[in-house]
Amino acid sequence: MCVHAPASEGNANRECAAVLAEAVGVAKSRVRIVRGQKSRSKWIAVEGMSGSQVRALLEQSAEAEERAR
Repeated sequence: MCVHAPASEGNANRECAAVLAEAVGVAKSRVRIVRGQKSRSKWIAVEGMSGSQVRALLEQSAEAEERAR
């Protein structure tokens, strides 16, 4: 995922979490960066969802976006 916010003061991390929350259809407050706050590689958790559920929703979101183009 690429975001446009600068990496300073956590702006890019917040935007990353917001984009992910929108893609999987949850509130931003349910998404948190577990590991990699200062790295390009991140581990992200979505409260109440397994990794496979998040992956499936991201795939559906990407497919829908591709069809919309």
